[in-house]
Amino acid sequence: MATLLPLLRQFFVQKELNPYLVGGIVRDALLHLNSTDIDLTVDGNALEVGKELSRALDAHYVVLDEPNRMVRLLPRSGPAWQIDLTSRYGSIAKDLARRDYSINAMAIDLTGIEQFDEIQSFNVLDTQNGVEDINNKTIRAISSDIFHHDPIRLLRGIRISYELGFSLENTTKTLMLRDHELITECAPERIREELLRIFDGTNTFEAVGTLKETGILSALIPELSPTYGLEQPSEHTWDVFLHSAHSISTLDYILRFSEWSFQQADILQNIPWDNSIKEYFEKTISPPSTRRILTKIAALLHDIGKPHTRLVNEGKIRFYGHPQEGAKTVLSVLERLRFSHSECKFVETIVREHLRPVQMSTENTSLTKKAVYRFKRDLEQTGIATLYFSLADHLATCGPNLEVNNWNWHVSIVRQLIDEYSKDTSNPISTKLLDGNTLLNELQLKPCKLIGLILEEISEAHADERINSREEALDFARELLRVKYQNKTNAE
Repeated sequence: MATLLPLLRQFFVQKELNPYLVGGIVRDALLHLNSTDIDLTVDGNALEVGKELSRALDAHYVVLDEPNRMVRLLPRSGPAWQIDLTSRYGSIAKDLARRDYSINAMAIDLTGIEQFDEIQSFNVLDTQNGVEDINNKTIRAISSDIFHHDPIRLLRGIRISYELGFSLENTTKTLMLRDHELITECAPERIREELLRIFDGTNTFEAVGTLKETGILSALIPELSPTYGLEQPSEHTWDVFLHSAHSISTLDYILRFSEWSFQQADILQNIPWDNSIKEYFEKTISPPSTRRILTKIAALLHDIGKPHTRLVNEGKIRFYGHPQEGAKTVLSVLERLRFSHSECKFVETIVREHLRPVQMSTENTSLTKKAVYRFKRDLEQTGIATLYFSLADHLATCGPNLEVNNWNWHVSIVRQLIDEYSKDTSNPISTKLLDGNTLLNELQLKPCKLIGLILEEISEAHADERINSREEALDFARELLRVKYQNKTNAE
């Protein structure tokens, strides 16, 4: 940042556009926090100025809001940074009065900065008492109509409060509750960006609670509303929504990101954890989402299918088929919020399969090699996230009433499956004995769907160690054709 700011200063001095640093970079400087996001307001048309600046910096140019003349510049390579450029309407004081929260309504004249390694508070133009609110750790709306000007401020205020550990002023929270429905007017791409940052934090559970309290969560995901207060079977400590919210915090606890209210000394003891697992969850799916962030989103949504599948039989509550029902709903929700295809698939798979790890065996039976093979085949790289979420789901079910023996059995299942993922390619489960071309040539078949069915059965038999060589696989395929697939062969 210390190298980028002088370049920006030089560019704008030559253009005579009176640039001011505003928003988060000023706030973070006063809090002595590092920031890679630069907000600038300038005289003139930011759309045109942004194009020139992008060429000067060899940066990507993205239009955020054409009517309001807002653009974003991103680096093509090298260190990550972000420049948001807006046109100033009138004086800088009027510009600051149009902003969202007092702690974001401070400015610094970029041309007046001589030392870029530290921005001192005496350089700050503070017309909205932002410095006082920083000292009081308060998020305060500048005016009563800030959400009408830009509804994304509803999410941004809550996100910033939990990022900084600040409190929402009571009047501001009341305004959020009054205007929460406005969030539906915001571009889904901007909503996605704010949600991902909220779920990247270590206090997402508390943030989700505030989103629910202000009505914003119901406006964004109305499909969640029927889970509020929905009663569960006796083994559950909380209702459906609170259980789902708690599973966010238990997941971060299991992933060593935060503490948990009901933690015990030996809960994490036998859960596999090393750099490879840590790196797995840090992997980016679609910037800026990571597997950890998406698994936490899956946690919030994993029981969204329960209201539509709830049955009460002889006084017992059941939710038959809720993972499958929930997966369909989740896909609809995420597509509406413009999550990418890979993000949608990742979350949908976890929701659909979240019960599968504990359904693969019982406390009196062991995992079969066929079950392991099918788990890895069906879930692929989502499998590890599903395993760790299943543990988080377990903790969020029991809460303070965790039964140690049952927990240890669940952990042992996860350990066995994680061990399978850690094996190299010489593992029979991941090694193919035959390919499609070999089957076509050896069995004198024409290309057809039958080849895929036979190859899948060969893979399962290999995983189950019923066959272990190419010759045995061919014999197995011939027997399948003779006994099981004779009619399909004739039809082809």
